[in-house]
Amino acid sequence: MSVLSRFQQGDFRALSRIISFVENRKDGYRELLGNLYRQSGRAIRIGVTGPPGAGKSTLVNRLAHTYFAGGSKVGIVAVDPTSPFTGGALLGDRVRMNEFEPGSGVFFRSMATRGASGGLASSTDNVAIVLDAFGFDVVLIETVGVGQVELDIVDACDVVLVVVVPESGDSVQTMKAGLMEIADIMVVNKADRPGSDKIISELNTTMQMRQPADSDWAVPVVATVAIKNENIDVLCGRLTEYLDFKREAGVFEEERRRRIEKKILAILINRFHDEFVDRLTQQVEFEQYVDETYQGKSSPYDIADELYRRFSGKQL
Repeated sequence: MSVLSRFQQGDFRALSRIISFVENRKDGYRELLGNLYRQSGRAIRIGVTGPPGAGKSTLVNRLAHTYFAGGSKVGIVAVDPTSPFTGGALLGDRVRMNEFEPGSGVFFRSMATRGASGGLASSTDNVAIVLDAFGFDVVLIETVGVGQVELDIVDACDVVLVVVVPESGDSVQTMKAGLMEIADIMVVNKADRPGSDKIISELNTTMQMRQPADSDWAVPVVATVAIKNENIDVLCGRLTEYLDFKREAGVFEEERRRRIEKKILAILINRFHDEFVDRLTQQVEFEQYVDETYQGKSSPYDIADELYRRFSGKQL
């Protein structure tokens, strides 16, 4: 029996192999994804982002337990940073994910960013498609935790949780221009620590002030203590409320259509980029262009215009 056949029958080992195949972009991965894409679209994607140390992994674990207990199959994708020195990745302290029995209906996968910015690995969306096609009801995506640059999560998920801790209070002002703007729900985790009331009050005020005039959704602030499993049910209730709100407002389908649009454009951009670079690097005179620019005989803009004209005319 082929790996794909076993995948279609719910074999978790086949799922792992197909994810590796897609993540490593083996020959034929695009055709495979094309087939799986037609079987996807059912899973709800929940993004969990926020600064390091906010307890995102523990929160994701508790959410997985709650959804699983409610009868949902849960896929988890945790993205970890790649070392710029070794190229390897510390794939997180994921020991607690071993609480779930293999094949129990909860599947966990760590991924390295492999140099991608924006908080997600370049293959994260593709892996989410695989999990969706496998039959997971909920896909939880946890970003690397690098702060305001984690904006890719907006284009990958149906709902975004931004997680902070009471100690983040002094940095709320600096967060306003970036990370906080993508939040559908704010979560103050480790809310049993001193200062939690203060930051909750500040966040509630900030969210009310930043609510768009054309939106009826007031971003809620939910206090949790994930390590003690406190208020996780409240958070899940808020998630359900938000998704229901989006469906009733017609925004849910609209955003998914925009996600498909961006996916198509991203594929095209990558293909054009790869084709252009492949042709360019095969040209001996490219180094001459570099020399001319270095010697002040030309500029990067003039060279780029010339190469683009040649590429457009299929002369490269």
